Formats: sequence, structure tokens, C-alpha cells
Amino acid sequence: MTTTAEAFTDAQAETLGILVNMIIPASEDLGLPGAGDERIMTDILATAARQREAVAAALAALDEISLAIGNLDFAKLGAPARDDAVAAFRRKHADGAGILATITTQCYYRDDRVMRSLNMAARPPFPLGFEVDQGDWSLLEPVRGSGPIYRETP
Repeated sequence: MTTTAEAFTDAQAETLGILVNMIIPASEDLGLPGAGDERIMTDILATAARQREAVAAALAALDEISLAIGNLDFAKLGAPARDDAVAAFRRKHADGAGILATITTQCYYRDDRVMRSLNMAARPPFPLGFEVDQGDWSLLEPVRGSGPIYRETP
């Protein structure tokens, strides 16, 4: 089995780090890290390792687009050219962009600092669960009164 450290090359990890910071940049006003923060990035790399082929293909596509735009790999491009490369990548490789965005947001919102900033307990929802306000169950009476919406099998 491939470990997280072996899953991606240094160049791929660098490209991913720059990209995730573009997806979720740090907020000095709120005191929140960007997605490229060391702790969050460790989680991103571990999560991305489970989908190594898809993530590596997406990063290769991003580098290919970057070469066409600025004749450089994504990590070596300047900020305006990076923005253009990411916009082209999102248009041409929506699935790959979606995978990278999903991994980034999942890992970002698992970080304790981010959860605390949202006034949420920095813990998984189970086994303790969360309190859910009870609603007005009588609102379901028309649905219950409509009878079954399926056919009985013989």
C-alpha cells in the first residue's frame, strides 16, 4: 500500500498546496488559516491519496493548461496567469476540478480551528449526536392520510 508521503511527488504536492490556497485563502480578519495550512494540507494529501489516480490526472491537466498559457508549470506561474489557468482548468476539466474542490472543502471543515470559528464543537457528530429542535408533527397528517403510494405485491 502506498503511504501518503509516497502518493504524490513534491511538485504535485506543491501544485496542490497552491491550488487549495486559491480555493480557500487564509482570512486575517477572521484569524482563519487557508486550506494550504500545514495541518490542513496534511489531511488533504492523506485524503487525496485515496483517489491518487484521479487527483494526479487533475494536477497533470492543470500543469498542461499552465504550460499552454505561460509556458511554465502551474507552481511557477505568476498570480494572474494562475487565475487564467485555473479558470481554463475548471472549464475543460470540471470533474477533476470538482474532485479537488471536494477534497479541499472536506478537509478544511474538519479542522478544529475552522469548526470553532463556526461555533461548532470540534468533534464528530457521533456518538454524542446533536440536539435537534422538535417541529410540529401535525404537519405530516395530510401525508399520512393520503394512504399508501405503492402497490401491494401478490
